[in-house]
Amino acid sequence: MSAEIQIKDTVTNNNVVLFMKGTKSMPQCGFSSRVAGVLNFMSVDFADVNVLADDEIRQGIKDYSDWPTIPQLYVKGEFVGGCDIITEMMLSGELDTLFTENGVAFDKDAADKIREANA
Repeated sequence: MSAEIQIKDTVTNNNVVLFMKGTKSMPQCGFSSRVAGVLNFMSVDFADVNVLADDEIRQGIKDYSDWPTIPQLYVKGEFVGGCDIITEMMLSGELDTLFTENGVAFDKDAADKIREANA
């Protein structure tokens, strides 16, 4: 199976997917750690794909999204963004709205705590 087909299958069959360096329980870069940390703290059920385990997926996800960096977050098959975008969306409340509109369960109180801590 080609990397493109694997990626499409993964983003289509999971509500939330994070392509990252490492795993959600053991991130291997600061940017991946930040995004996985936010999702974990908010109790979002998400699939993690360790791009360090497969060079074809690592390059393939960049081609698939036409986005040069990792991590990359997908919600309901749509590319949302990388670390800076996810951080901004978290702090502005846009990430809450995105999850709510797409029927993705998350801990609203935890999201509010993140914003309070960064105010």
